Amino acid sequence: MKPIYAVVAILVCMSCAPKQQEPEKTVLFNGADLTGWKLVVSADSVDVNDVWSVADGVVRCAGAPNGYMMTETSYANYRLHLEWRWVGEPTNSGVLLHCQSPVESLFWPNCLECQLQAGNAGDFVLIGPGKITVDDSTYVNPDRFTIIRKKHPSNEKPAGEWNVYDIEARGTAVACWVNGLMQNNGVDGALSSGPIALQSEGSAIEFRNIYLFPLE
Repeated sequence: MKPIYAVVAILVCMSCAPKQQEPEKTVLFNGADLTGWKLVVSADSVDVNDVWSVADGVVRCAGAPNGYMMTETSYANYRLHLEWRWVGEPTNSGVLLHCQSPVESLFWPNCLECQLQAGNAGDFVLIGPGKITVDDSTYVNPDRFTIIRKKHPSNEKPAGEWNVYDIEARGTAVACWVNGLMQNNGVDGALSSGPIALQSEGSAIEFRNIYLFPLE
């Protein structure tokens, strides 16, 4: 049995041990407006504010015409968190990572998409020139779209309920979790940094709690 003073000394040392400081959270959506985001739509005649708006701490996206809201800042090495829900009929949207210049024939930026299409959340989509290795397969996309299917059956929640996306981008590797389940992960991607974007591509969708933690 250890002497009492020795046990006390151990407890004191444990209480005095420096705590590992968590990285500071970077809030991408402030809950009040779209400060820090660039709004883009495919139709010049449409007011971007009719597609993207904010109410009750939530980003509201009309879903049509096609478009995206993109961070004005470029990011690399981070863990991104966001939540989404479909307002009515679930259709299509996505989270675009490492955005580059738009692909002229596609309108969308050259990027890696973490899919939000209903039933397929967790798919990867290469938009424009790119590549990524998932498991033992390397996917190379010359110019349009290449889809890399998720690992598990859909675990999305019904329309009207909030889903959670956690996405880790570390160097050229990307992994994504849908409602806590890892649905995809890849390495040796073609891209490693760039703005982050959310798509308008189908029907009304809402987003909230959009933030990231930088990775060392």
